[in-house]
Amino acid sequence: MRSHRPGRLALRRLLVAVLALVLGVLLLPAGPAASRSKPEEPSRPPVLRAQDLTGGSTDDSAVATGAMGQALTTDTANAAAASGAGVSTAASARTLVLYDTTGAWGWLGELYGTMTANLSSQFGSWTAKPVSAYTPGEVDQYTATIYLGSTYDEPLPTAFLDDVVASSRPVIWMYDNIWQLTARHPTFQATYGWMWSNFDFSPVDAVLYKGRELSRDPGNQGGVMTYATVDPSVQVLASARRADGSTFPWALRSRNLTYIGELPYVYFNEGDRMMAFADLLFDALAPARPERHRALVRIEDISADSDPAELRAVAAYLSSRHIPFSFGVSPRYMDPLGVYNNGRAQTIRLDQRRAVVDAIRYMQARGGVMLEHGWTHQYAKVANPYNGVSGDDTEFYRVVENADHTLTWVGPVAEDSPAWNRSRINGAADDFRRAGLATPTIFEYPHYTASATSYREVAKVFGTRYDRTLYFRGVLSGGAVDHSRMVGQLFPYVVRDVYGTRVLPENIGNVEPEDWFQYKARMPEQIIRDAKRNLVVRDGFASFYFHPFFDIDYLKQTVEGIQAAGYTFVSPASL
Repeated sequence: MRSHRPGRLALRRLLVAVLALVLGVLLLPAGPAASRSKPEEPSRPPVLRAQDLTGGSTDDSAVATGAMGQALTTDTANAAAASGAGVSTAASARTLVLYDTTGAWGWLGELYGTMTANLSSQFGSWTAKPVSAYTPGEVDQYTATIYLGSTYDEPLPTAFLDDVVASSRPVIWMYDNIWQLTARHPTFQATYGWMWSNFDFSPVDAVLYKGRELSRDPGNQGGVMTYATVDPSVQVLASARRADGSTFPWALRSRNLTYIGELPYVYFNEGDRMMAFADLLFDALAPARPERHRALVRIEDISADSDPAELRAVAAYLSSRHIPFSFGVSPRYMDPLGVYNNGRAQTIRLDQRRAVVDAIRYMQARGGVMLEHGWTHQYAKVANPYNGVSGDDTEFYRVVENADHTLTWVGPVAEDSPAWNRSRINGAADDFRRAGLATPTIFEYPHYTASATSYREVAKVFGTRYDRTLYFRGVLSGGAVDHSRMVGQLFPYVVRDVYGTRVLPENIGNVEPEDWFQYKARMPEQIIRDAKRNLVVRDGFASFYFHPFFDIDYLKQTVEGIQAAGYTFVSPASL
């Protein structure tokens, strides 16, 4: 039995790297003022930074193979329209999501469209398609329309440009191509009370929204739109703050049009300005939603080798404060290379560790909801990426560690298929039954990493996941899935994603007491700080997880700090 085995360091490394996987784009146009017909064209195309495919953290350690510096040879402009249901039948809004597709970097538009469709599901059903496929009158057929301007000078249909101005329905426009709208309608400034100027490329380290300072990575050089004029009648919703302390509008609204001067998905982390966008969606799609702030806590990486005393201590503390919680269990522990067993392969089923099973029952009796955290939390007899040991490695995707300790997301495992993924699900269910435990109804991916095939197969068995998620080019558009073109997303609230699964949010990370190379420590005060930032979302969550082999005082500080910030902890079973 090992509660603090050396491999836990490798586990923390991978967790931080995986929490660090979110799409980042650098656009480098420049220039000051505004009497031109459009901003200067970017001096180079968008490129992905080496950070964050699955959502947050501040390191830049992870790179997906093929994700940087490559252009597609296929034409994403012919993507089919996709649609999805809302997270609940009570959510009745209908959202139209329009995204760019042209040029060498048009594939980014689909990924941004995917992320927006996911968020829109909180409010009701959605339809997403290339803006080139827009047909006259569609803006008036939806509760709101969201246009993602990710390609400089994407040809926009004149019908879309005309309908934006003619309609009274809310339109949210992000980043590029606003100059096409103003050129099409020469009275735009007089009608809406503002006029764009140019992108500002000075370092912007924060967005100020609802009296709170949301983080923005100053390394994001994509630029934020500035303005030649903003009349007093225009509502400035949020402001960008430069490193020198000066501010300018980040998002503004006039009449039916909300304009955001950048793409908030780019370079986002926990507590990021993306939360401002997530809240602005309520104005367009659910303006009557009352304020509510809920919290979730999950106990992570329980297996047959866990220390029962640690599990009982965590459950006893949370129960004493009447805190509902969840805990992720991988029911079969494997060390096929004998890394922690003197070179001898070792497999332990959950039913072979009755003390652990009893501790799990103790947790359930005190309000804990058990989640299925994969079957073995590792893959085959190889390092994936570290050592092949349960809890340290990922299970449903191939990942390798590089010499500098960065990670390369290689792609789906060799066996990846519906049948192989179902065999993992069935194997876990058999082990839970053998241990006398009911099979969980909520799934959490080991290290938040899987292929599109895996996500789709899990969706057939589990109605709910609880994680951050990878999304790939082709999933939204219905084309061939390209696993080298991917993005990760964390959520401010519950969504139903493009895989068709209800997803519970985890969005403020976990305690990491020590630095390791480029991976930075994350302490309770940082998690609490980001929980406070999440309060800008009027019906959002602060959701974190904790490893029971760490000092329980970290858990106590985090839980009590989040409660003091104004959150109420709820059970995932209630969602």
